[in-house]
This record gives sequence, structure tokens and C-alpha cells, in this order.
Amino acid sequence: MNERTSPHRVSAGTRIRERRLSLGRAQADLARDVGISPAYLNLIEHDRRNLTDAMRARLAAALQISEEELEGGRAQAILEGLRIAAAGEAATDAAAEEDRIAEFAARLPGWARLVVALSQMNEAQGRRLTELSDRMTQNPYLLDTLHEVLSATTSLRSTASILVQEPEMDREWRARFHGNLDQDSRRLSTTAQALVAYLDGFEDDAGLLTPHEEFEAWLAEGAPQDLPASDAARDLAQDWQDRERRDLADLPTEVLAAATGTDPSPDPLQLAQDLGLPADLVLRRLGMTEPDSGLLICDGAGGLIFRRAARGMSFGRPGDSCAMLPIFEAIGQPGTAVSRLIELETGQRLNAIALATRQSAGGLSGPFLSHSVMLMRPAPADAPVAPGQPVPVGPSCRICPRNSCPARRVSSILHTAGATGRRSSGATRL
Repeated sequence: MNERTSPHRVSAGTRIRERRLSLGRAQADLARDVGISPAYLNLIEHDRRNLTDAMRARLAAALQISEEELEGGRAQAILEGLRIAAAGEAATDAAAEEDRIAEFAARLPGWARLVVALSQMNEAQGRRLTELSDRMTQNPYLLDTLHEVLSATTSLRSTASILVQEPEMDREWRARFHGNLDQDSRRLSTTAQALVAYLDGFEDDAGLLTPHEEFEAWLAEGAPQDLPASDAARDLAQDWQDRERRDLADLPTEVLAAATGTDPSPDPLQLAQDLGLPADLVLRRLGMTEPDSGLLICDGAGGLIFRRAARGMSFGRPGDSCAMLPIFEAIGQPGTAVSRLIELETGQRLNAIALATRQSAGGLSGPFLSHSVMLMRPAPADAPVAPGQPVPVGPSCRICPRNSCPARRVSSILHTAGATGRRSSGATRL
């Protein structure tokens, strides 16, 4: 068995995550209590940042446990860390004597901790290089911005060459070219500033975020007054603020609270009918006000433009989503609500209610644009299950652990070749 996945190792990060989940606390909530960002807490929980003594004390206090409980199994973690370090060097000539690891740790504990720390640092740097390389080659925002810089630079170079090669050019044409130089230089300056601001963040963890991830991190911090750093993420934040202001004006919190009363899970469609308001508005407001509920919003092309996780649920990086989600089923039948019990790859079940709407973008002659919204609520453990449900859903196809799926587009990297087909003959089993 690979030492990295040894079931006997329970790291401090895992203990923090398990304790937080047992208390029913969100990452953003705990992060706020200890004075760090949700993104940094996520790195700690996945053992990608070492705990300082001060941070361990703050987390222990916020999680209402002792520091000893939080750091339990430290000696075992050192041994596992040494085994991981030895396994990483197995392909070199400097092979370690793995049968004497316990002796080494007992006789030279300081050196043992140093070796583990250096091994973890090396692993973290390698992982960071991989992530940065992946983002540099696949980040659409970065690629578009670099293309704009190259385009503006090429245009400037061409215009300047023409002016140099044609010294006797007509005054009117020369003025036009000077105007082009001014416009292209302004475009280059604006784009370069945005690119530098974005790349500056690569020294921090936030630099690994795409604009959508940066926007979601901003939301997780409670949508503070300071908007995200990159211009694309700021646009997303401002668009969301505008929509939220409109939703609040159309359905104020006091009106919603009076209409729902003491019912923790009111029927959204019945609520919309009673209030005389659009059902998609009610779904959005419930998804943002119910503490345990989650919300998804996508456009007509299926691109998710907003994500809020339900209690106990976690999202991967923005990108391809599971086609089995009811939010995409609703796009095919605008105006008709789709209600499904879904089961995540973790086994968690959620009651999902999705509804798609269509709206003209330019009167009778304009195109009709679709949007779909889905409210997700944790399902009670004793909730009845209708035939054909729950509908199994997962993350994106490439990292979905389910063996087969009727909506699979590509094979999963979690299975060996030939273990899964592109499509399944089963109707509901993924």
C-alpha cells in the first residue's frame, strides 16, 4: 500500500476537518473565528500548510478541543512522514534503511522532524509547480489576457513601422496612425496592468485561483466591501451584487420570513404562488437565506455562474459539472420545476428543486436567453425514496469515482483502462 494513503495515519488537518464537520461549521465560519481566509483553512485541512503553535492554539479554541487532541498521534505522523520521505527517494542511489526508521526517530527526534519538514516542503513545492503550470496553460482568463497583450503589442509595432517607413505620408493619414498608436498604447497599458495585478497574486495562495474561484472565495468571506483583486473576478462580484440587490428589493427578507413562518423547508412553488412572485426568485432567495441549503445557477449553455454549497457538501474547482444534476435537466423544459433526490459521491443525499426560465435579450427580434436555478437541501435520513431515486451525481467526469454513468463524457482517471465504459446500460446507477 502506498504510504501516502495509509489508513492508519490521521493528520492534524484531517482532525481539524472532522471536528469542524462534527460541529456543523462551515469553513468560512471557522476561518473567520481564527482570523484566516477560507482558502488558507482549506490548505491546512488538506495538510498543505504546517500548523504553527499559535495557529494550533487558535484552532483548538475555536473547535472547543485541547491542543493535545488536535495534535494527537504526532509521533506516528513523524514515522509516516519519514516513510514517505524514504519512498520518495527510492528511485535514487540514496536509499534509506526503512527498517531502522523507528530507531532513527527515537534517537534523533530533531533530525527526524527536520527530514520530514524538508520532505513536505519539497512535495509542496513540486505540487505548487504543477498547479502553476496547469494554471498557466489552462487558465482561460490568463490566456485571453496574454493574447490581448500580444495583439496590442503587434498592432503598435506594425503602426510604428509604417510611420518610420513612410516619412512623406499625408498629414491626414499620419494623424490617423498617431490616433491608432494612442488607442493601442492605452489598450496595452490597461491590459498589462490587469495582468501584472493578477500575476502578483501568484506569490500567495490566491494566485492559484481562477476568477470564478476568486469570486467564490470572496463570497465565502461574507462578500466584504473590498472586491476581489482581478478585474474579471470584480466583474463577477459586481454582477452578483446587482442581482442580489434586485432580489432583495423584489422579495425583502422580512416578507420572506413572514411567509415561511416556522417551516424550515417551505415548498418554493407554493410560496411563489402565495406571494405572487416568480418561482426562480423564491428559489434564489431561499438558497441564500436558509443556512443549511445550497444554490446553483447556470446559463443556457450549462456554464455554472454561481455556486453555494449545502451543509456538508463541497465543490471542486469550477469547470465541467456532472450532467446528471437536475439543474441541467431543467434547461430542457423551461418553466417546469424538476424535483429530484440526489446522492453525491460521498453518500450525502440532497433534495434538489430546479427551474429554468427564458427571457428575451432584445424584444421580439432578440434572442431568448435561458437561466436555470437549483435549490439544494440536506435530505432527512428517514426520508422516503421514490422509485428511480436517488439520482447518483458526482464531480466532473475525469475525477468521478462511480464505475459507470449514462452521462459520462470521458473516462475517469480513478479507474484503470477498460474498467468503465463511456455509457452505462443502467438507467440510474452511476
